[in-house]
Amino acid sequence: MSKTVLVSGGAGYIGSHVTVELSQAGYEVVVADNLSNCDLTCLEGVRKILGHPVTFKEMDFCTVKAVEDLFDSFRFDAVIHFAAFKAVGESVSEPLKYYRNNLESFINVVEASRKRGCAVLFSSSATVYGEVDNPPVTEKNDRQSATSPYGNTKQMCEDILRDSAAAYEGLSGIALRYFNPIGAHPSALIGELPRGVPNNLLPYVTQTAAGIRDCLSIFGDDYPTPDGTCLRDYIDVVDLAKAHVCAVGRMLGGKMESAYEIFNIGTGRPVSVLELVKTFEEATGVKVNCRIAPRRPGDVTAIWADPSLAVEKLGWKAERPLVETLRSAWQWQQYVSRK
Repeated sequence: MSKTVLVSGGAGYIGSHVTVELSQAGYEVVVADNLSNCDLTCLEGVRKILGHPVTFKEMDFCTVKAVEDLFDSFRFDAVIHFAAFKAVGESVSEPLKYYRNNLESFINVVEASRKRGCAVLFSSSATVYGEVDNPPVTEKNDRQSATSPYGNTKQMCEDILRDSAAAYEGLSGIALRYFNPIGAHPSALIGELPRGVPNNLLPYVTQTAAGIRDCLSIFGDDYPTPDGTCLRDYIDVVDLAKAHVCAVGRMLGGKMESAYEIFNIGTGRPVSVLELVKTFEEATGVKVNCRIAPRRPGDVTAIWADPSLAVEKLGWKAERPLVETLRSAWQWQQYVSRK
C-alpha cells in the first residue's frame, strides 16, 4: 500500500509544490488548510498538473478537536507542517498573533502525531540562525537570538519537535531549514500568490514588473555587502519541494540516525537583492521600477547555506538555475494576471 502524507497548510505556495512532488512520487496526499493566506487557486493548479484532484479539508490547526478529528479520519504515515504565519515584518508588529498561531498549531500536530506514531516533518527556516558573522552556515552553527518573533517561533517549534521526539517512543521528526524559496512550477499553474501587499521579495518584483505595484522598495543599501543590499540564498521552490520527498522517504524508510534531525535546504550561493532584480530583468526583458527605502526591522545582513549534509544524507541537491527560476516566477505572474 502507498503511504499517506498530511500536508498542513498545503493550499499555499510551498505546500502546493510539495503536494505535486509527493503525489508524483507515489504518496497519497491529504491537504488541510484554513485558507487564511491563500485561496484554492494553487490546489486547482495541482489538479491540472496531476490530472486528478487531491483530498482537501478546510480546517484550523489551532483547534484541537479539528486536528484530532482529521487524524482519526485518515491513517497518516507522516505529516508535513506548513500551517503558520510567515511575514517577518508583521511578526514584529503583531508578535502575539504569531506566537499563538504558529505554536498552538504545531503543538496540536505533534500531539496528534505522537499518539498515532506519525512521523513529523517541520517547515523550519534559516531565520533560526539569526545574524550570522561568517556564512555559509552549517547545521552545527549555533542558533543566535532570533531577529523577529517569526524566527523565534521557528526556533521554538524546532525545540518542541526535538524534545518530543526524545520523550515519546515511536515519534520521529526532521526539521528542514529553508533559505529563501522563490519561483514557480515549470507549468506556470502554481506559484506564490500572497493576499494583499507581498511580504517576500520576488512576488513584489513580479507584481511591479506587471504594473500591479508602482515601485519596488529595496530596504537598505548601506549593509556591509558588495553592493550594499542584503545577501540571501534563493532556492527554487521545486527543488525545495523535492527535498521534502527525500526527507519523508528517509523518515518512513528507517534511515534516520536519530529520532530528530536537521537539514539546511539551500543552494550555497549568496545573491544580493540588487543582483536578483538585475537577473530578473535580464531573464524576462522587463524593467522593474525600484527605489531605495530604509532598512526593515528583523532583516539580517547576509546568510546562505552550506547544504552538504542534505546532499550526503538526503541524496538531494538544488539543480534549477536562477535564471530559469526567475523566468518561471514571471510566467506564473502573467498566468494569474490573466485569470
